[in-house]
Amino acid sequence: MDFKIAGTGKGVTGIQLDLKIDGINEEIIRGTLEQAKEARLNLLRSMLSAIQRPRKEISPHAPRLVRRQIDPSKIGLLIGPGGKTIRAIQEETKTTLDVDDSGWVTISGFDAAGVEDAVARVEALTEEIKVGKIYNGTVSSVKDFGAFIEIVPGKDGLCHISELADGFVKSVSEICKEGDKVQVKVIAVDDQNRVKLSRKAALAELAGGGDAGT
Repeated sequence: MDFKIAGTGKGVTGIQLDLKIDGINEEIIRGTLEQAKEARLNLLRSMLSAIQRPRKEISPHAPRLVRRQIDPSKIGLLIGPGGKTIRAIQEETKTTLDVDDSGWVTISGFDAAGVEDAVARVEALTEEIKVGKIYNGTVSSVKDFGAFIEIVPGKDGLCHISELADGFVKSVSEICKEGDKVQVKVIAVDDQNRVKLSRKAALAELAGGGDAGT
């Protein structure tokens, strides 16, 4: 007989019973439950003598395992061509990422900062662009009519010259150049999934106490 009983100080939470005989009687079941209760309470008392309550945060050096759900259609984006993207995240954050077909991403690692960095990268890479949100972007190219700004990995939006700053802007290069980090607000996403950005709207909101997004 293999009789496993799990529980807390308040009662039983789970039972597993494997038998190689036709069955067991009530006396054996009652006796087993009583023995398990005594053993469980002794074990819980020993645990409480070592630590009264769970710590609010685990040690930064303790292994971490975090799960995030992403849109299954974004799995290919996370993996990248030939696994390039997911491999880069793992190498740069010293974590391990596993993705299943339903979109669950499991991120594990031995360093808290590395796991948090990997989670942030996964979320930034796979999140839906939200109208009204402020992003920390990077200027990817500069045109006469405005600047294209990458707001999440692999996703650019256009900040028209009229949305770069208050007042008249003579030239885009007066405000930004390729590679600059800029804060921009998503003001629209059209039916072709093209993103329209505004730097002046982001600056106005942040000056009023708003928070930046990714």
